[in-house]
Parts: sequence; structure tokens; C-alpha cells
Amino acid sequence: MTNPSFSDSRYCTRHPHRSSAQGGFSLLEVVVAFAILALSLGLLIQLFSRALNTTALSGDYSRAATLAQARLDAVGVYVPLEPGSYSGEPEDGFSWQVFIEPYEPEGLPWELPLDSFLVTSVVSWDDGGGKQRETSLTTLRLGETSAFAGLDFPRDRDLSVLPGVGDGLDP
Repeated sequence: MTNPSFSDSRYCTRHPHRSSAQGGFSLLEVVVAFAILALSLGLLIQLFSRALNTTALSGDYSRAATLAQARLDAVGVYVPLEPGSYSGEPEDGFSWQVFIEPYEPEGLPWELPLDSFLVTSVVSWDDGGGKQRETSLTTLRLGETSAFAGLDFPRDRDLSVLPGVGDGLDP
């Protein structure tokens, strides 16, 4: 019987190839995986935050457009169809103004039997981040200013109580 030599790798308790046969991750691999995970989660949170802000801003624009449309609808019914500007108390942070000015179409071969007016409704608000937002709607209205001569349209009338605004029909 021969005595085994310590230099013989078959009998040595330490095997250099044994560590690669064991499963597991090195510390560097775990740190890199956590860094990638943290960056991915940060980007996802930022994406969802922007989506929420865009949704809120879209809702504000929708409410502003609804208010502007209601103010246009009031012209000729509650507001006289004559040159001037009208405004009222802010509603839920939305300020509004209606501008009515004469409009003379160019290039028509005939004269219009009615007066034409350019009516613009402007709604503005603060978006909560310190930025002033604004939207406007413009339409062309035809009517006779003399038709409103006998009607009483007080200039100091509170126009914030007009139908179609604040009656539960707004989004």
C-alpha cells in the first residue's frame, strides 16, 4: 500500500472547481440586480405620476370648455347680442369673460340682412402648479341689435347663475 501524497489533488479537501459547481449569486450580481430594479421602479412611478397629472389637466380643460360653451349659449338669451364684454364671479377656480364685437365679412357679393358678431368666451384657471391655463371658444352669431333695444339686460347682472352651469350637468 502506498502512502498518498498531499500533492495529489484526488485526496486534497480543497478543490478549486468545487465553488463553480455550487449555485448562488455573488454580491456584485445582487447589487447590480437591485440597482436595475430601483431604476425600473423609479421610471414606472414617474410614468404613473405624469399620467395622473395629464388626466387631471384633461379634466380641467373639459370643465373649462363646458363653462365656455355655456357662456356662449347665454349670448342672445341672457346676455344682449351687442358689442361689449361680460364677466362674472369665478366658479370653482375658473374665471371667465365673454367678448362680443361686430364682424364684417369680406368678399361677399351681397349684404347680410342681419348684423354679424364675433363672440369669444375665454376661461382661465390656475393649474395648481402656479401655471395659468386658458382656453377659448369663438363663434359667429347673426342677429339684430335693434331686436334687443326694448329688452332690459342690466350690465351688473350676476351671470354665474345662468342655466347649464353648475346645475349638476357638468362633468
